[in-house]
Amino acid sequence: MPRMTRPLYTLLYTLLLPVILLRLLWRSRQAPAYRQRWRERFGCFPAPAFDCNKPVLWLHAVSVGETLAAVPLIKTLQNQHSDWQWVVTTTTPTGSERVRAVLGNSVFHVYAPYDLPIFLTHFLQRVKPAILIVMETELWPNMVHSCYQHQIPVLIANARLSEKSARGYGKFSALTHQMLREITQVAAQQHADGERFVQLGLPRENLTITGSIKFDLTLDAATQQKAAALRVQWSNNHSRKVWLAASTHQGEDGILLAAFAQLKKTFPDLLLVLVPRHPERFASVTQQCTAAGFIVLRHSEQKTLAPETDIVVGDTMGELLAFYGAADIAFVGGSLVPVGGHNLIEPAAWACPIISGSQLFNFSEVETLLRDNNALAIADNAEQITAQMAQWLHDETLRKGFGERAKAVADNNRGALESLCSLIDPT
Repeated sequence: MPRMTRPLYTLLYTLLLPVILLRLLWRSRQAPAYRQRWRERFGCFPAPAFDCNKPVLWLHAVSVGETLAAVPLIKTLQNQHSDWQWVVTTTTPTGSERVRAVLGNSVFHVYAPYDLPIFLTHFLQRVKPAILIVMETELWPNMVHSCYQHQIPVLIANARLSEKSARGYGKFSALTHQMLREITQVAAQQHADGERFVQLGLPRENLTITGSIKFDLTLDAATQQKAAALRVQWSNNHSRKVWLAASTHQGEDGILLAAFAQLKKTFPDLLLVLVPRHPERFASVTQQCTAAGFIVLRHSEQKTLAPETDIVVGDTMGELLAFYGAADIAFVGGSLVPVGGHNLIEPAAWACPIISGSQLFNFSEVETLLRDNNALAIADNAEQITAQMAQWLHDETLRKGFGERAKAVADNNRGALESLCSLIDPT
């Protein structure tokens, strides 16, 4: 195969566009929102009614996790600079839903255009951003190049780059090197992330290490109140323990249900709150739980939890942070399968003891911090999960010690948000 350059990438992307659209249709079978608002993905939407004398900041967050990480950044800068105008793009409907639910009319929101020059040109003409802020590692060559051509600075915020992702980008070194040379600033979570960017072609002078803004998590009063109410409800006034399995992916639920079945023999009052990562799996996971012989309640039904209920399926969006505050133990998904894990900081902020699988390559630095402080248990199969859970359920002091050490790690690593905000200047 010839060296991948940006023109060749553009040609291949153009040829694959019908396949991309067919994939949207395929995904819409389970998530109908993928069938909607296609025009936005081609850069076609009514131009926002912005004041041309005030700067416009474009922030791109691909999906839910990146959107939630971006919210504190946006809100902090909105408080500091009331004259700044915001455009927030996402790629997925779940990310879109979070933007609208959390930020509402304080930002202009559309889907990001496909990474082809013609669509990006339409987008830039309508939005006229003064800066592009990309959350974490959503790197698109034409998006970066279009901004470079229009002299729009590009900042990669809260950037992370795992060894696996770096190897993937490295396979297209010519394309990656050119793209990284056109990025204005990378604000990396950790030194290892930053070094991988530099090895791939980012000028070292364009790198800043800020830490992860996910450590700057605020548990506001409303979230704490919701968590307290859920804890009373789920624990039957603190008479039963609550195990939260959060952000699970296909292939993990069966392992967790097998462990839960074993645990119920010794701890019959244990409640499992099982939260699939993607909404299109809510119904199938509920059926899987029922087929395994458990009494199941969907959280969205808003029914009173009966004492005989075994499992609550968390089938709503935007409540996971409160769920962690209502749990005695949390398993963080995406870690028994090669997804790379999910946010370990949210349960840590609540002093909730954390179990995870070992597939944590997207959160390797956070994993290291937690494990070095004896604040994370790793279990890779039903037997190991059962053994760890049983140990913690038998020994409250041991269990709470893990949670307290996790919270200390979260508290001791705050400050990235302030550092990141200082790098953002659209003027």
